[in-house]
Amino acid sequence: MSLQCGIVGLPNVGKSTLFNALTKTAAAEAANYPFCTIEPNVGKVNVPDERMEKLTKIAGSAEEIPVQIEFVDIAGLVKGASKGEGLGNKFLSHIREVDAIINVVRCFDDENITHVEEGIDPIRDIELIQLELIFADLESLEKRIPAMEKKGKFDKEIQKELVVAKKVLEILQEGNPARAFKTQEVEEQKIFKNLQLITSKPQLFVCNLKDDELEGNEYTKKVDEFAKERGFRSLKICAQIEAEISALESEEEKQEFLETIGLEETGLSQIIRNSYGLLNLITFFTVGPKECHAWMAKKGSTAPQAAGVIHTDFEKGFIRAETISCNDYIELQGEEGAKNSGKLRLEGKDYICQDGDVFHFRFNV
Repeated sequence: MSLQCGIVGLPNVGKSTLFNALTKTAAAEAANYPFCTIEPNVGKVNVPDERMEKLTKIAGSAEEIPVQIEFVDIAGLVKGASKGEGLGNKFLSHIREVDAIINVVRCFDDENITHVEEGIDPIRDIELIQLELIFADLESLEKRIPAMEKKGKFDKEIQKELVVAKKVLEILQEGNPARAFKTQEVEEQKIFKNLQLITSKPQLFVCNLKDDELEGNEYTKKVDEFAKERGFRSLKICAQIEAEISALESEEEKQEFLETIGLEETGLSQIIRNSYGLLNLITFFTVGPKECHAWMAKKGSTAPQAAGVIHTDFEKGFIRAETISCNDYIELQGEEGAKNSGKLRLEGKDYICQDGDVFHFRFNV
């Protein structure tokens, strides 16, 4: 499975600078004018996991293969984007394809950097984008429902989908996001998910600050409150500092820079970790002489489902999973030590995968 996060925001809020730092490239042209990003730039980033280095060393693995997240830098949205303003629906369609949304908000004053809305007001900026996303979902459903009504005359399954679509349409018409739709019915939850609406996706708000305001300011307080009220997370970073850190070649230089400015970890690490957590993902490992491989799975996945992440044949022919917790593997110096200490377990089809599990799957071809 893969995870894709779309970076959105108004023009000139630091999106492309942040993307460049995330992917350690200059693929996205960071310029002080609107719409400098013409196509969505895509970059893959490793998910930091300090456990991998320890597992690799113990097993003598020749290669490390970490989990990756794909970030998409989407051109700055403006008021009226859902109606074609700026670069319009072209980019809203790109947002529809991602799993989670990272909303970058400018939270600093600087008269040398233009703002399309003439003045700094992060809540106004957030609400503007949220409203455009609601309009985009509204337009999407209004186009799809008539076709569903025609097909539904002869198809009971589509009739069920139509019921959910109309319920969500009412929510959007009232100016609320699709995520406001709540149901206890498993079938309706599945239908809702398949509608692929933008405002049903999890979001992370990233406050872009000046380098001397990393502790936050009056703007970030408002964003924190806004996010908390809606069950979202918010982070504080300085995109320019992150760009400077990412340009450093060695980890020693980066650590020294962080200590100089009083940070324990980069804002980028926080974004990557929180993006990973947005979709309730966990990491499990397969470890051997050839490679130490990290894999992502949904929290609550069974052992066969986790095996299926590696290959569908593993899930179909699943027999059992030889399982060691990552902590035990490290503490007992590998599979042999874990086995001798009784920490290697044989788990069956009902076992729920835990974060950090080290698996060796047994299966029939």
